Amino acid sequence: QLQLVESGGDLVQPGGSLRLSCKASGLTLDYYAIGWFRQAPGKEREEVACISSFGDNTEYVDSVKGRFTISRDDAKSTAYLQMNSLKSEDTAIYYCAAEYKAMCVRTPEAWGQGTPVTVSS
Repeated sequence: QLQLVESGGDLVQPGGSLRLSCKASGLTLDYYAIGWFRQAPGKEREEVACISSFGDNTEYVDSVKGRFTISRDDAKSTAYLQMNSLKSEDTAIYYCAAEYKAMCVRTPEAWGQGTPVTVSS
């Protein structure tokens, strides 16, 4: 059974950067698409970035394009979300999720517990 654990969330000033990590255990990340989702207070969870099972396709929601980069290192069973030029509206709990052999995560098969990101001066 695939288990995911996020880390890297923190309090950061507007314009700052953070890198989130999503570490897999139980199974390797090979053949799993990874998605990063976020949920802000009072809002629905949204997928902000995803990377395909083989890493050859990435997708981003418009609000993070050009600022966030998703990547994966299957040798380390870890996926990352590099977040630059952070804005207050990026404040949320960030979750990673996985789906087997997919281009993007549409039907998550595993979720992490979430890591909080707060962007504030």
